[in-house]
Amino acid sequence: MASLTPISQTRFLFNKPHLKFSSPRTETCFQSSFVSKRLCFQLKAPVFGRMPLKNTAVVAATTAEKPKRRYPGEAKGFVEEMRFVAMKLHTREQAKEGEKEVKEREEEAVRKWVPSIDGYLKFLVDSKLVYDTLEEIVEKASFPFYAEFRNTGLERSEKLAKDLEWFKEQGYTIPKPSSPGVTYSQILQELSEKDPQAFICHFYNIYFAHSAGGQMIGRKVAGQLLNKKELEFYKWDGDLSQLLQNVRDKLNKVAEGWTREEKDHCLEETEKSFKHSGEILRLILS
Repeated sequence: MASLTPISQTRFLFNKPHLKFSSPRTETCFQSSFVSKRLCFQLKAPVFGRMPLKNTAVVAATTAEKPKRRYPGEAKGFVEEMRFVAMKLHTREQAKEGEKEVKEREEEAVRKWVPSIDGYLKFLVDSKLVYDTLEEIVEKASFPFYAEFRNTGLERSEKLAKDLEWFKEQGYTIPKPSSPGVTYSQILQELSEKDPQAFICHFYNIYFAHSAGGQMIGRKVAGQLLNKKELEFYKWDGDLSQLLQNVRDKLNKVAEGWTREEKDHCLEETEKSFKHSGEILRLILS
């Protein structure tokens, strides 16, 4: 009977298919009485680690977070968001970011700017009522954070009182507050009691608009009607830019505690703020 005698023992390699093979290679040879030649096979030496089983899968799961939506100006703080929205409501002539189109006859008149003393007095009286209201609201502080905006240096009531007294001394009759000012004062009072985010929108736009565009109005009126006299309404005690920055910081700090929905609600109030302030501004042309 023929015999097949292995020169090296290798059977265990074939019974364990889950083993890895790598260099160095080993040679296994067999010799039979039926053949004159030796049969040799080259096999890789086993690496003693298991290869993945046939039915095993390795899954790398990565959860990509949805990119957070960034709002214009958000990186600089919420005041910058308010400023961005406000600028969009200006015309291109008023601000480079402006997108508002001039359509109404009254707005065209504002552009041409033909003020009158009587109209300007109405504007000052109604403005004083609005600033009186703002100062009373922060003093009362129905919401605790309103108190942060007391004595900011931006207050205008006392300055306006001095200006109206000066006009009186010049022989002018000081009118009573008119509908635009009375209406806006009532709205501010109501918002301050039940909707602090909306109120803060008005607070910001009233004070900051006066520090910018308001000064331009003051210079125009002074040049056309007052022999270039600068009213107290357009003067601040201290560095105006620093006073504004102090209020920005406080507004940003307050808004840090708001949800995104509350911030959006505040921004949505901007157009209403412009509407009521614009109605008071147009009194200058009446």
